Amino acid sequence: MSSDLTLHQRRRAPTPDEQQGIPWLWQLLPEERARAMAQLQVGDAAPGDYVCRVGKPVTYWFGVVEGLLKMSSDNAQGATMTFAGLPPGGWFGEGTALKREPYRYNIQALRKSVVAGLPVDTFHWLLDHSIGFNRFVMNQLNERLGQFIAAREIDRLNNPDVRVARSLAALFNPVLYPGVGEILRITQQEMAYLVGLSRQRVNEALTALEAQGTIRVEYGGLRVLDLAALRNSINQ
Repeated sequence: MSSDLTLHQRRRAPTPDEQQGIPWLWQLLPEERARAMAQLQVGDAAPGDYVCRVGKPVTYWFGVVEGLLKMSSDNAQGATMTFAGLPPGGWFGEGTALKREPYRYNIQALRKSVVAGLPVDTFHWLLDHSIGFNRFVMNQLNERLGQFIAAREIDRLNNPDVRVARSLAALFNPVLYPGVGEILRITQQEMAYLVGLSRQRVNEALTALEAQGTIRVEYGGLRVLDLAALRNSINQ
């Protein structure tokens, strides 16, 4: 019966371990943190579940505690454009929450994930009262702007290897996704969904990056050996 419930209906309070995986909580003063923790909710998303959809009003500011999400939208021709992958530690939609406007993108779970949500009214209360929270949101907006500018530049290049390198470098961004660390738990099929290429072509690109000594493909994921080199491959 629970499988018939929406993600919102399946929401619950976060466990202590899940709270530890929310990076901005620990930049708040004790009274601010207590208020935020009282309002935080998490949901267990199944593969394919939508966290938010185009045109729906914003009710929460969301983050990924575990798993992997993708941000995308459909164009007028019905083709899906993926903007970003969202691994653990990543929080997103602060621009939408700031403006309280409808979503302009879809967020969907690629695998079983734990998604956290902070009510938008609490989000605005923290903006009004917390210097630490403002710094976190400002850093998020600044880092994401640079990421999207780089993505637009790379999208003009018809080079599959560069597309894969770009996507990997973005997923290993320590500011936006502090929960990833050195190992990203991702399958080649999930990478294919994010970059818009076939699984076989993604495999070829990862093999090339591994031969360069930039990454190492491990069971269930990827380890970055040289993040600077991975980022520089974008500009070659």
